[in-house]
Amino acid sequence: MFAICLASAAACSGEDSIRIIEEQMERIARRDQEALGMLYQRTKSAVYGFVLSILKNTQDAEDVLQDTYIQIYTAADTYLAKGKPMAWILTIARNQAMMKLRDRKKTADIPQEDWENCLAENPGLSHEDRLVLQTVLGTLSGEELQIVMLHAAAGFRHREIASLLSLPLSTVLSKYNRAMKKLRVKLTEGE
Repeated sequence: MFAICLASAAACSGEDSIRIIEEQMERIARRDQEALGMLYQRTKSAVYGFVLSILKNTQDAEDVLQDTYIQIYTAADTYLAKGKPMAWILTIARNQAMMKLRDRKKTADIPQEDWENCLAENPGLSHEDRLVLQTVLGTLSGEELQIVMLHAAAGFRHREIASLLSLPLSTVLSKYNRAMKKLRVKLTEGE
């Protein structure tokens, strides 16, 4: 998931990308299905990675991914452009994932081959990036992985992450710092 979001961060952040996503949201509010397809292509990796980190089940994550974009299409007219379209999209995705958890109460681990498939399908990563990310993926807990992904890859501030994950700010900060230390240790072991 971290790898997915790192590779898709360029597609989901930056002023140009934010402007493009907001334009797509305006078109979706007018029921433009082509704009929904373009939004899906631009943001699906980040949304899928985030949902997968919550559900830890690839089939449920794929279901929630589809439900998220249906909800985006349905509610696009309620979106207010404030320069944070990914926050709005990920909030919908999180809500859909939490509903799925309540319905199914599944929290199975993600098989290693699913992570490898996600990495293999992402053309934005070099071979070296894939090797590094495969090495560190197992180092972090699910919550640590979510926090690092949301901060480092998607560009959320720690306060926004705390709100999105319904955690105290101090917990987010400590988990982020702990996760970064784990990653530094893991990456320096290979040198």
